[in-house]
Amino acid sequence: MPVHNSEIAKILNQVADLLDIRGENQFRIRAYRNAARTVGGLSQSASDMIERGEDLSELSGIGKDLAGKIGEIVETGKLGLLEELKQKTPAELGDLMRIPGLGPKKVHVLHEKLGVTTPGQLREAAENEKVRELRGFGEKTEESILDELGRMKEGEERIKLAVAEEVADSLLDYLRTAKGVKDIAAAGSYRRRQETVGDLDILVTCRQGSKVVDHFVGYEDVNKVISKGETRSSVVLRSGLHVDLRVVPQVSYGAALHYFTGSKAHNIAIRKLGMKRDYKINEYGVFRGDKRIAGKTEEEVYESVDLPYIEPELREDRGEIEAAREGKLPRLVTIENIRGDLHSHTKETDGKHSLEEMAKAARDRGYEYLAVTDHTKRVTMAHGFDAKKLGERIREIGRLNDKFKDFRVLKSAEVDILEDGSLDLPDEILKELDLTVCAVHYNFRLSRQKQTDRIIRAMDNPNFTIFSHPTGRLINERAAYEVDMEKVMEAAKERGRLLELNAQPDRLDLTDIHCKMAKEMGIGIVISTDAHSIRDLDFMRFGIGQARRGWLEPGDVVNTKTLKELLKLFGR
Repeated sequence: MPVHNSEIAKILNQVADLLDIRGENQFRIRAYRNAARTVGGLSQSASDMIERGEDLSELSGIGKDLAGKIGEIVETGKLGLLEELKQKTPAELGDLMRIPGLGPKKVHVLHEKLGVTTPGQLREAAENEKVRELRGFGEKTEESILDELGRMKEGEERIKLAVAEEVADSLLDYLRTAKGVKDIAAAGSYRRRQETVGDLDILVTCRQGSKVVDHFVGYEDVNKVISKGETRSSVVLRSGLHVDLRVVPQVSYGAALHYFTGSKAHNIAIRKLGMKRDYKINEYGVFRGDKRIAGKTEEEVYESVDLPYIEPELREDRGEIEAAREGKLPRLVTIENIRGDLHSHTKETDGKHSLEEMAKAARDRGYEYLAVTDHTKRVTMAHGFDAKKLGERIREIGRLNDKFKDFRVLKSAEVDILEDGSLDLPDEILKELDLTVCAVHYNFRLSRQKQTDRIIRAMDNPNFTIFSHPTGRLINERAAYEVDMEKVMEAAKERGRLLELNAQPDRLDLTDIHCKMAKEMGIGIVISTDAHSIRDLDFMRFGIGQARRGWLEPGDVVNTKTLKELLKLFGR
């Protein structure tokens, strides 16, 4: 039975959570978290790597001991150490650490003093005003816990796009091996590249007599078969993801792909256009009376209502149909347009690889430049740079650039925005950089007004270049901090500052809505990976998907520019 990278990472993170709650050694805890991040960011299956005899201990952040534990998970589907920890500490306590503001110490107190183990029990305790009575909590913390529990409930049935992608890729590869399969695609919110996915809709065309449905329900990862018919089957995978398979005739493939890609609002709008022409548009095709007049391709469906093809990421009924009618659809950015990455980390702070390794990996991807943006001193957990250390890094980058003829490492840092709006390092050192990536990492609970003012004051600094992961959210884990994004964008526009679309799949921050707002305001967007390892540079594809949902074109994205154009923009 295949064990996905996301499952391995989940088990390693569970171990780290339980060790943390028990107050174990922080270096050991960090090792498990780093290993989870490494495995979760792999571009290939760890199970396949082990099967090929590859040594996982050669991966950054994974030693012999952790490589052995990953092998145990792949072989058995579980980890003995985690099972031992569960005997001593309830595994559900790890879920409580997903709640913003609840670290291991507070979770330990909640469990010891109130007997709280699950989010449901915590909700009950908070609603009965028992949490506020505990030392170190208080009324505001209790209210915040209830708010966060409400948000968790709203999003609990959807999984992150990156996890869905890993599951979908494996399943699609498996289905392609079925005899007689022709076309195959995953539709729904997955195809529209939404940041979270509720379920998967898979469409297949095949030759007559193909046993693709039998092949589908026989997939090793299937936990439960809900239904099975000749042309449709529904299953639930081990991950809990619900998957529907539909076998459609070739003549209806385009209509079915359009229908099951959605969104519902977009489909309704298209059907209404068809009704004005006395057409019926559904998953089987476009019909005039009983005669099918289109539907073999999606292009045919759109042509039937006098529209050009609309890219899946735009299909949300947010003006794309009007834009298509007027010939004003955006020419969406693609990964081929990207010339470099402007946010990355090395092992000098919380990354996994050296400066030179990160630079060579970016150059091997065909990039012209990479900004190395290790943290500054406020991020103590990452051993952030002080002014002296950053000065040494600047000189190190200069020496490294002497080795390159066709590539440039840009001198930068991820600079903390402090609570008063000042930047974490003095201007004397910041002005020596090619650019700065400025971010909020602490004090998330300021009021909306104070948080907004803090960010705008930081933008007043002439050494401020890019506002990184602007809302601070972690998808399904941490809500965005309170901030007036419209005011922040207006300030960025006035001061010539740029906004980052952080492509890390746990963040995807900016949202698609904010991307479109920034585009309309004329604010430059940087799509960056926030890479903490060589493999994290692959996250660019998630940023591109989000950018396309936000209607961004190459001209809206700063890192589609050449190095010369970029340095001119930065005034360097």
